[in-house]
Amino acid sequence: MEHKISFDHLSLERVKEIIDKKMTLSLSEEAEKAIVKCRKYLDSKMEDIGRPVYGVTTGFGSLCNVTIPEDQLSQLQYNLVVSHACGIGEKVRPEIVKLMLLLKVQCLSYGHSGAQLVTVQRLIDMFNNDILPVVYQQGSLGASGDLAPLAHLSLPLLGLGEVMYKGKTMQSSEVLSIMGWEPIRLQSKEGLALLNGTQFMSAHAVWSLIQCHRLSEWADRIGAMSLEAYDGRIEPFYPLTHRLRRHKGQLDTAERFMKYLEGSELIACHKEHVQDPYSFRCIPQVHGAVKDNCRYVESVIDNEINSATDNPNVFPDEDMIISAGNFHGEPIAIPMDTLAIAMSELANISERRIYKLISGQRGLPQFLAPSSGLNSGFMIPQYTAASIVSQNKGLCWPASADSIPSSQGQEDHVSMGANAATKLVRVVENTERVLAIELFNAAQALDLRHRISGKKSSRYIEDILSLYRKEVPFLEKDAYMHPLIEKSIDFIRNN
Repeated sequence: MEHKISFDHLSLERVKEIIDKKMTLSLSEEAEKAIVKCRKYLDSKMEDIGRPVYGVTTGFGSLCNVTIPEDQLSQLQYNLVVSHACGIGEKVRPEIVKLMLLLKVQCLSYGHSGAQLVTVQRLIDMFNNDILPVVYQQGSLGASGDLAPLAHLSLPLLGLGEVMYKGKTMQSSEVLSIMGWEPIRLQSKEGLALLNGTQFMSAHAVWSLIQCHRLSEWADRIGAMSLEAYDGRIEPFYPLTHRLRRHKGQLDTAERFMKYLEGSELIACHKEHVQDPYSFRCIPQVHGAVKDNCRYVESVIDNEINSATDNPNVFPDEDMIISAGNFHGEPIAIPMDTLAIAMSELANISERRIYKLISGQRGLPQFLAPSSGLNSGFMIPQYTAASIVSQNKGLCWPASADSIPSSQGQEDHVSMGANAATKLVRVVENTERVLAIELFNAAQALDLRHRISGKKSSRYIEDILSLYRKEVPFLEKDAYMHPLIEKSIDFIRNN
């Protein structure tokens, strides 16, 4: 299957489809014409420009006042890429690098960046052949674009740096030779077109949002299983209460729980207790707030991935080249910080439900061990969840609250959005782990509830439990827990 890069709206759902179905990319006729038109305009402008134009005839950053001779403009762009490839730390996961390629092509296709058609096509060829540049997590300030990581993304165009290809890390020059490709000779402004942009941040945000929607759904399913196992009450999910407050996420969550638990013998049976703890009773409010935040962040990222975010912006029809600040990451840095907080709360409330399930209340044995004392049961998975939740809280300090001046003060306010992006991914991964531990506990507790009551949950919940039990068994006695938790993570990742 093929996706044509065009001016049509690129939604999060479409991005997911492109990745999941392993689609190839091609340029629409409209996009190809826009790219060629912009490049021709820029080339013609170079003949009579008559004034310094940032990044086109000048140096970069605080060197913006240094004019570069015309015969050195290609070298200027080459130098920009190699000198900015200063990334360090852990490698960015390949699926996010692939998103970076897609989003960079989308950005360049609008015809306001001045990239050569051959350059954009090479990026497409890299995407289509799964030739993924090695990019590092640390180095971007999230303003002036994601300079360092996008430099690493661009190095293979020049035959430099490393790429991941067919499961191996290889020199880009070697892969270019295999493919029969020549290195690209960058023209005026092209280095800036490649490096000035928010695709590192945006790709992390897109990947995170896709996971967040999935984990939000699983949090509801697992929360419903925990509610049943804890002998919880259904009244907090009745729609009457939620119509009084009207938050969409809250209404949606309550509706889901009513649907998931329809026909349950357990939820319908008499309850001795009048109330449930907040971690159960306030699930609609907490899970709902996460849903609402995901929707808000998606609306922001949706705008971002359909934007031209490099600098300067070229406007052939208006005969203008404008140096401005579309590369600044603040519009997405703050939302990414809020999304990290939201997902952290999803893990936070999950850990509290885990704690309740092992507390020996409501007829369940201590630590969910049929024979506790000799067996520690599920005592320590809660420790693990608590440790992860605590780490999330530290990661939730907003990166966007910081700014450190760079480039001799020319770039005196930055978003730190790249740090918001990378720590968001860590929070999302952590949240998945905590939810998997809750599922591990909830399944054990629900099987025990079956024994205690002789009653079943809804068909929906029992089907999830049955499917899960094909991967992770009920524990009559202590067992090696780590692989069972890993299987639980795989279960919610693959189902």
